[in-house]
Amino acid sequence: MIQIKILPFNPFQCNCYVLWVETKEAIIVDPSFSSEQEYQVIAKLLQSEGLSLKGVYNTHCHFDHCFGAPFLKEHHQMDYAAHKDGIQFTENATKQAAVYGMQIAEILPPQIFIDEGESIKFGNSELEILNTPGHADGSLCFVSHSDKFVITGDVLFRESIGRTDLPTGDLDVLLASINNKLFQLPGDFVVYPGHGPQSSIAHEQANNPFLHFGEVH
Repeated sequence: MIQIKILPFNPFQCNCYVLWVETKEAIIVDPSFSSEQEYQVIAKLLQSEGLSLKGVYNTHCHFDHCFGAPFLKEHHQMDYAAHKDGIQFTENATKQAAVYGMQIAEILPPQIFIDEGESIKFGNSELEILNTPGHADGSLCFVSHSDKFVITGDVLFRESIGRTDLPTGDLDVLLASINNKLFQLPGDFVVYPGHGPQSSIAHEQANNPFLHFGEVH
């Protein structure tokens, strides 16, 4: 069984997920910790649970989801994995952050590329990778069929959807990703989003005000 710890970090309260299994092998999804103090929360969790970090994966490469890359490189000699189409966002991260009045260091690009049709394996567990563009090119979702959850990044939130007014955002493409990929999952699957509280597929199908059989209303 996969254990999950949700840790909101940085001014955008971006959810960082630490997942681990009985073998104590762990992965991080969306390393959003933006300071040494925030990184120490991760370090103390790994130490207290006796975890061995095996990989780091990003749902997409917007800067608020990638802040932790330098800390992982420094403390674990570890690169993060993401879809290759996300590199453009790491290249423009400082300009994008400036739009929000933030001055940030350059964001390290992913060095490992992943895509739909592959899976993330740690211990005896695995996550299926879904390609779900619309919020941003290179957006991915990670599905555990055995533990019945999906990590959706900024594609689907509790009673909301990802914004589409940023570069490469496309509402029609986003709705197709949600309806054709995420809403094909069973209703009892838990939704773990990039920001905010968790939900479920059934709850979003019934209550998301932005979605109704693929139509916006």
